[in-house]
Amino acid sequence: MPIDTAEVSTDARVLHNPVLPGFYPDPSILRVDDDFYLATSTFEWYPGVAVHHSRDLVHWRPLGGILTGRRLLDLHGVGDSCGVWAPDLSYIDGTYYLVYTDVSSFAGGYWDPQNYIVSAPHITGPWSDPIRLHAHGFDTSLFHDTLDDTTWLLSMSADWRPGRDPFGGIEIQRYNRASGRFLDEPKMIFTGTAAGLTEAPHLYRKDGWYYLLTAEGGTSWEHQVTVARSRHRLGPYEPDPSGPLLTSAGRPDLPLQKAGHGSLVVTPDDRWYLAHLVGRPYSPLGPCVLGRETAIQAVSWTDEGWPQVSGGVPAERVPAPRLPWHPWPAEPATDDFVEPELGPRWSTLRRPASPDWISLSQRPSYLRVYGGQSPVGRQRPSLVARRVTTTRCVFETIMEFHPTTHRQLAGVTGYYNTANWHHAYVTRGDDGQLLLEVLSSDGGRRQAYPEATVDVTGVDRIGLRVTLDGPVLRFAYDRGDGWCDLSVKLDATTLSDEHAARIVPGEPEIWGFTGAVVGLWVQDIGADGGFADFDSATYREG
Repeated sequence: MPIDTAEVSTDARVLHNPVLPGFYPDPSILRVDDDFYLATSTFEWYPGVAVHHSRDLVHWRPLGGILTGRRLLDLHGVGDSCGVWAPDLSYIDGTYYLVYTDVSSFAGGYWDPQNYIVSAPHITGPWSDPIRLHAHGFDTSLFHDTLDDTTWLLSMSADWRPGRDPFGGIEIQRYNRASGRFLDEPKMIFTGTAAGLTEAPHLYRKDGWYYLLTAEGGTSWEHQVTVARSRHRLGPYEPDPSGPLLTSAGRPDLPLQKAGHGSLVVTPDDRWYLAHLVGRPYSPLGPCVLGRETAIQAVSWTDEGWPQVSGGVPAERVPAPRLPWHPWPAEPATDDFVEPELGPRWSTLRRPASPDWISLSQRPSYLRVYGGQSPVGRQRPSLVARRVTTTRCVFETIMEFHPTTHRQLAGVTGYYNTANWHHAYVTRGDDGQLLLEVLSSDGGRRQAYPEATVDVTGVDRIGLRVTLDGPVLRFAYDRGDGWCDLSVKLDATTLSDEHAARIVPGEPEIWGFTGAVVGLWVQDIGADGGFADFDSATYREG
């Protein structure tokens, strides 16, 4: 239950951005009566499509994810930063709809972006089996036109042909909700502005105009939100002559960078807001370890009928809407693993949290994790993690683990993708000793730190800690006699979109799209049945 739902004037109160700190990009915002929901991309992580809930646009609580199992989403073998891109959440006639893209690749000018739609009577489900839509492009969204009770699917239109613009424009196609089928052929309605890389379409109707919101300029420093409008649903669409609705391009001084990929929402008192992604670099145009995050800006309308954000740039502090203040109870810092399922802050890599490798019941008040593949394995990894939400944080656990071979490892990690991570783990040496070791991967190049190795033979319960202190990552351990730092300072900025970027001549820059996580990682590379028990896990900011 909320702490306080009294009707309080919020004139002097502010909304602090980002409202969803950490790896929560590509927001789709939805209001149903007095409730607001934000759905964000999850890529190779389960559950697919993270959802947050608010009553005032200021305070948000996690509801977990929508695509909770392989019936709804299969991430087996998916590549880094592939998987679920840019979900869109909508509501009509008592039903919630989610459209999303499952991207198989983004190399060589191909994406293989299969789109799906699921529906549910409540935001928490149960969600229907996915209906397969087209694979023309990614960033799909639904527009429900109450003017004539029709529904339309929008998406970017990808073009694989050499010498063509891979971002071919925005297409629209009428969709029948009852039959799950398209009613006509797709029509191209917008090919973008000079900023290029046109994607992420959302359509709105206001005062006799259709407003088309798109993202342009790529997902990094030149990102922007573009608005075009038409008197007719199928166009032609005219871009706002005053330029983008929002961007931080050319302003490296701004604390919120990469502003783009947005969606609009209207409050009950007819005030408009824009949810959009941002990044917070550790230095001007430097690495964004926290990934792409979600922010919200107030929107006003000009006399000419165009939406505008103050200054056209993202602000950290925004006047809060005049809605009843609705904070949620503070989340406990420690998870003692007493619930029957993992909480909504946890994610698992490439496979759902299923009983074949995770148990919260075999040993009550412990999380048992059966070991999975090596760090490069994309079919059966065993990593349970949560997002890093601030530049300074601590994650620690108490672990019991009895490896029988060097092929069994368990511990804590700061992780970005299969090529970029830091891992402190317990394993067994050739002489039978139990060892605490540290291993890093930078762009796939492994680095061991033998000077940090600690003998933990005979230690049944060990505390393990990972600390992010700005650009520095450190590990520590506790054998029961107090915390001791391991003797290496590691580069936290390797856990960033920028560090994961791949630049291929003649192709758009390919960035990483996720963000840093910290978590519990168990490997059983020989598939001998090894597991680790975690008594608790604590995450603290600051």
